[in-house]
Amino acid sequence: MKKLIIFDLDGTLAESKSAINQKMSDSLKNLLKQYSVAIISGGAFPQFQKQFLNNLSVPEDLLYKLYLFPTCATSFYKFNNKNWNKIYSETLSKSEKNKIFTAFNLCFEKVGFTIPSKLLYGEIIEDRETQITFSALGQCAPYNLKKEWDPTHKKRLQMIDILQVLLPEFEIRSGGSTSIDITKKGIDKAYGIFKIQELLNFSIEEMLFIGDAIFPGGNDFAVVSTGVESISTSGPEHTIEIILELI
Repeated sequence: MKKLIIFDLDGTLAESKSAINQKMSDSLKNLLKQYSVAIISGGAFPQFQKQFLNNLSVPEDLLYKLYLFPTCATSFYKFNNKNWNKIYSETLSKSEKNKIFTAFNLCFEKVGFTIPSKLLYGEIIEDRETQITFSALGQCAPYNLKKEWDPTHKKRLQMIDILQVLLPEFEIRSGGSTSIDITKKGIDKAYGIFKIQELLNFSIEEMLFIGDAIFPGGNDFAVVSTGVESISTSGPEHTIEIILELI
């Protein structure tokens, strides 16, 4: 019955902000021969290119069955005429961005978080146009450091509680290993599922979602509310096992 397999990226197809490996690329190529595939992740499109597309060895004719939803489905890219074309984008306004930046600074004061004077691994607060993302150590921090910073989500849940009071008109959620993502209200991975229904004409029954954070507070949990069947993965190696079962 399934026609579309939907994946999270970080922690599912690859380790946080790392490239997919050759084994994953081969698995996805074989999967695309039988199914359509969509990726919904918090990263912006340039991150999709660096982490995913640049390391995906797939014939061009199969790319037409691959759909990309960066920054938690605030945008959608589809392959056509040898290029990845943006179909829609839920861009934040300048005033919305400024309000979010101010709220983060107030939140940092309340929890005692200090932005380092020297950024070793990239920006702590990143403007992704459709999403503002806080990465505690910087987006490009090594995975071993990221996984040690907030393994129980306790630090980020405390910050999210504060941000929800300051920004009730926005969607706020934990993302990746050290991140908090903020988008317009109502935009999350469930929004992406409904956009897939609207734009690609797949029914809920025809979709299967695979992610590593399908639990309350996890950035994949919103998918549960859509009724889409889902499978929880413990990481990329487990995801490859799931793909092999599907094909």
